[in-house]
Amino acid sequence: MCTTLALRTVVTLPLGAYQMVIIGKVEALQSEIAELAKRLHYEVSVRAQERGWTDRDSRYQFKKNLRRIVSELYIRDNCHPFKASLLIWVQLPMWLCLSLALRNLSMPSSLAESAVYTELSTGGALWFSDLTLPDHTWILPISLGITNLLVIEMFAIQRQQVSTFQRYVTHLLRGVTVLMVPIAATVPSSMALYWFSSSLVGLGHNLLLRSPRFRTACRIPALRSSSQTPYRDLVSAFREKYLP
Repeated sequence: MCTTLALRTVVTLPLGAYQMVIIGKVEALQSEIAELAKRLHYEVSVRAQERGWTDRDSRYQFKKNLRRIVSELYIRDNCHPFKASLLIWVQLPMWLCLSLALRNLSMPSSLAESAVYTELSTGGALWFSDLTLPDHTWILPISLGITNLLVIEMFAIQRQQVSTFQRYVTHLLRGVTVLMVPIAATVPSSMALYWFSSSLVGLGHNLLLRSPRFRTACRIPALRSSSQTPYRDLVSAFREKYLP
């Protein structure tokens, strides 16, 4: 667990802070984009009257030029939205590689791996003393599911306006989280422990990224959803949604 904490703190926490910086810059541009869109709409309507464009031609010219303007703004402020997805492109391969490595070490296929296998079989603690066997108590799998659901709900309740696509994605993530519980109960405890530790550290990082002091230290721009009392607001939102 200490290794997971160190790895995620060194690699994913800075990327998480960078993601918030990008999101903050993109959000700050929305008012300027809206103003430029109004001006562009007027210019296109004038040009359409001069050149006899149809409504379809006018919409095409408006969308084409608006995309160009928005792209120039992203380049100017160095905040293309794709950069906000950098965290997942680093975190997911790292999670997969470590999971596969733990699985292979928990099922030795050569003499070179036997020493590591022996350490895993005797290096556990509490109810999972043998890390090469699944957790038959289901404590680790259920803890994993609860932690992941907390992370998902934290993001779900902070959204002020939710689109249909975002609602479907949230439901999909909830389904995957529930599906991971029985899967975690069938893999070696070393994998389940890593998954749980990773999710727990991720939950802690998400809470840390809400801290006004931490955001100020990392120069993260304020968002519309930002608050000076984020943890109190989070508890109130949970109570309002789940304990009416």
